[in-house]
Amino acid sequence: MAKTSNHHQLKVGLAQMAPVWLDREATLAKICDYVVTAADQGCDLVCFGEALLPGYPFWVEHTDGARFESPEQKRLYAHYVSQAVQLEAGHLTALVELARQKKIAVYLGIIEQPKNRGQSLYASLVYLDGSQQPASVHRKLMPTHEERLSWSPGDGHGLVTHPLKGFTVGGLNCWENWMPLARAALYGQGENVHVAVWPGNLRNTADITRFVALESRSYVISVSGLMGRNDVPDSHPYKQQMQAALPAVCANGGSCVAAPDGSWLLEPVCDKEQLLVAELSHQEILEARHSFDPSGHYSRPDVTRLLVDKRRQQTVEDLD
Repeated sequence: MAKTSNHHQLKVGLAQMAPVWLDREATLAKICDYVVTAADQGCDLVCFGEALLPGYPFWVEHTDGARFESPEQKRLYAHYVSQAVQLEAGHLTALVELARQKKIAVYLGIIEQPKNRGQSLYASLVYLDGSQQPASVHRKLMPTHEERLSWSPGDGHGLVTHPLKGFTVGGLNCWENWMPLARAALYGQGENVHVAVWPGNLRNTADITRFVALESRSYVISVSGLMGRNDVPDSHPYKQQMQAALPAVCANGGSCVAAPDGSWLLEPVCDKEQLLVAELSHQEILEARHSFDPSGHYSRPDVTRLLVDKRRQQTVEDLD
C-alpha cells in the first residue's frame, strides 16, 4: 500500500561545538558561523547545546564549588556574570539579525542575566524565528545538583511551542527533559518536534532521546556541547587554575535524533565538533500517532489535566 502523499519536510542542523569558554563575544562569533553553515546547507532550524553561550559552569564540580564565602568561588562567579547574556543590552542582536537574513530558526542555550533581577543567572533556552526579537526565552525550571550554586530556578513563561513549516517545535533544557509534566506542557500545545539541549555527554542522550520520542510520538533532537580543559581560552582570567582543575574531557557530545517510532534517525555522535544534519518527515509523525497520541485521542482530560502558570516570576509587582 502506497504511503499518503505529504510534502512537509523539515531539515534540521545540530551544532555540536565547544564554546570559547566563558568568552561571550568569541563564542557568539563561533555560533554565528554555524548558523551560516546550517543555512547554506538548507537547514530550516539549527540547534545548540545548553548554556553554550558563554558556557556551562564546569568549574563548580571540580573546584570545591560549595565552599561558603570562598574568595575563589566569588571571583569565578563574578566572571561568569560578566560574560552572561543580557537580552535587554542587545547581546543577541547580531544573531537575531543573522537568523532573519538567513531565514533560519535557531534554538540556543544561554546563560541569561535579566535586567532588574540583580546579578542572578538563569540557564535559558532561546528560540529565534526570524523576527526582530526572540520568540521565546525559557528559563530552566530547576537547576540540577551543583548547577544550583550558579543558576536560579526559572518559571513557566517560556513553556511554549512554535510553528515551523507545518511542524510544531518546542524545547527543554537538560534534565528538564526528565520532568513528565514539563514534557506534557509542550505535548499539550501540539509539539511534534522536541528539542532537548544538553551541556554534553552520551550518558545524558543515549536513552532518554528514544524514550521521549516513543512517549510523544515526535521527533526528538538532542543537541550537546563539547568541552575539555584545552577549551579554556587565554581570555579566561583564571586559565591556569581551570586547566589544572578540569578533566581532559568535561563533555563529549552525544548529539542525536530519534524518529517518532523511537528508532534512530541519527545515532549519537561523540568527540567531534561538527554540524550534524537530519531531515524530518511530517508523514512519520502522522503514522506514529495512529495508535497513540499523548495529548489527543489517547489523553483523558476528563480524568487528568495539567495546570501551567506562564506568568514571568517577578520580585516586585506594581499595582496602580
